[in-house]
Amino acid sequence: MSETQPQNYGRVALIGLGLIASSIFWAMKRAGMESHVTGYARSAETRETAKRLGLCHEIVDSAEEAVKDADLVILAVPVGAMGPIAEAIAPHLKPGCTVSDVGSVKQEVIDAVRPHLPEGVNFVPTHPMAGTEHSGPDAGFASLYDNRWCLIVPDGAPEEATAKLEAFWQALGARTEQMEVEHHDLVCAVVSHVPHLIAYTMVGVADDLRRVSDQEVIKFSAAGFRDFTRIAASDPTMWRDVFMNNKQATLEILGRFTEELFALQRAIRTGDGQLLFDYFTRTREIRRGILQAGQDTDAPDFGRVKVEK
Repeated sequence: MSETQPQNYGRVALIGLGLIASSIFWAMKRAGMESHVTGYARSAETRETAKRLGLCHEIVDSAEEAVKDADLVILAVPVGAMGPIAEAIAPHLKPGCTVSDVGSVKQEVIDAVRPHLPEGVNFVPTHPMAGTEHSGPDAGFASLYDNRWCLIVPDGAPEEATAKLEAFWQALGARTEQMEVEHHDLVCAVVSHVPHLIAYTMVGVADDLRRVSDQEVIKFSAAGFRDFTRIAASDPTMWRDVFMNNKQATLEILGRFTEELFALQRAIRTGDGQLLFDYFTRTREIRRGILQAGQDTDAPDFGRVKVEK
């Protein structure tokens, strides 16, 4: 068997057992991987739920215990928790193992994690660009990563360790691409971080309006507002940490967004219908491109139908 085969991870440790980690486990199981998977979550309640669901082959009560003899350790915790977790597990990591993460910010995670890792341990950051508004160990499903992108950000990691982890994600159903750290954080600010911030803002504005409109904002919600609320239902801890740890890229894209918004305000105020029509035509083509790339469907459920494990 080739050294890049994902089955060569004899033991895998999942630190954090929410949507992403639970989906990793179910996707591994679907792929027929023979890895022994150990899981840990900070909350005893989450650990009990994971046991009830049959999530992982073994659930343990500490991160240190989870990583013992692991060939691959995946940190699936909020970005702000990455550093402390890395510090705690560092003395217990097996020489030659690979540590990875699934955070949507990379520079801050690298800065927080790498200083704690001992010599001989490979650190290969990743970012699976898949998810739903649901969280917790019972939210995961095997097909979450199918045809979705997982960005690999080696940042100097050995080629062999990087290739092996890339093969692992491909076996889970993901498409993969390697990317530089700074470029990753900027791209994700555009396609994920700022859209979430806008959704949170729009729902907050609607909540203010609701107080003076006797629940009509909720009662008569059409698809546009409904879709904002789906995004805004995402995990608050995770998104707080994203914005606190990707400030520069987020603020840069927010500045550009504000400029675009002012231009549209001006067009509406001055009755420039042609500018609006041209703008909306151009942006509609982007949506069509997303559909053609297979990254969504035109179904109202966003193409994220939960399937049986």
